[in-house]
Amino acid sequence: MGQQVPNLGTRAAVARGWARVGAAVTTASLTAFVAAPTWAQDLMGQPTPHGIDLQPAASPLKHEAIWFHNAILLPMCFGISLLVLGLLAWIAIRYNAKRNPVPAKWSHNTLVEIIWTVLPVMILVGISLFSFRLLFAYHDMPTPDLTVKATGNQWNWAYEYPDQGVAEYISNMLPEEEALAQGVPYRLAADQPIVVPVGKTVRVLVTAADVIHAFALPAFGLKTDAVPGRVNETWFRAERTGVFYGQCSELCGVDHAFMPIQINVVTEAEFAAWVVSKGGSMTPATAEEAPGGTAAQVEAGTTGAETVADAGPDAGAVPTAQTATSIPAPAATTAPAAAAPAAQ
Repeated sequence: MGQQVPNLGTRAAVARGWARVGAAVTTASLTAFVAAPTWAQDLMGQPTPHGIDLQPAASPLKHEAIWFHNAILLPMCFGISLLVLGLLAWIAIRYNAKRNPVPAKWSHNTLVEIIWTVLPVMILVGISLFSFRLLFAYHDMPTPDLTVKATGNQWNWAYEYPDQGVAEYISNMLPEEEALAQGVPYRLAADQPIVVPVGKTVRVLVTAADVIHAFALPAFGLKTDAVPGRVNETWFRAERTGVFYGQCSELCGVDHAFMPIQINVVTEAEFAAWVVSKGGSMTPATAEEAPGGTAAQVEAGTTGAETVADAGPDAGAVPTAQTATSIPAPAATTAPAAAAPAAQ
């Protein structure tokens, strides 16, 4: 018995020491967590080093997704974690061997089982109400101002603008030397980005040529599977100009990590100049909005030039001539094929 007292004193001292260490670690962790916003400012359109939050929103859909995450999911997760931690602590203290030398003989409690069955169902139903609202917003696309067809390949992206007559072009990852020279993020920057005007509703038709890919860009809240033989649809409306980065988010092969997505949001004048530089024209966008546009052409099996030529004198002689001469040859063959899924 005389040797147990020093041992108990030593154990108590060690326990107090570990308690102080734990308190110091907890304090340091909380301090770092609170001070994190001061040293990890969120970057727009790309990941933030040491960031702990979602990327800042640059489109209406992402604003709603962030609200759903911060106002619904996080409080729910925090509350459930506290509840489970409290139950574990209460059971460990109330029903330990010292306080219950004689173990209980009952095997279950009907009331407790009803509670832990009904409560999760109610939580899931509550989450689903807000989840369905957000899901509906993703599918409730406004009238698009332009369409971009994105095709996933092993291992790059191909883009096409059927309404503007911009033929398909390939977008590859920018090499590391060029990325460093231009001061852009390596493995996120692309040599041929998507270019869209600010404030316009952009419909994205997503498909794949070989295996399943995923078209994902966090700042716009986009993540849509690219499936061979199928055309999925998503949309966004950029609220500001700038450069925004994304990636393929479906494991698609050995070079999956080398399929960046870059979207350059520019002014309308800059977008029109870019379309011309790609051999396209802004004139087909007017024909698309008018009756008998791309959807009607798909059903009739006619090209944009033939539709304008058959419009007659009511369509106006000058616009007809401009439209017929401004559409490049590739657009006449690619526009109906790209717009066919939208018409269906």
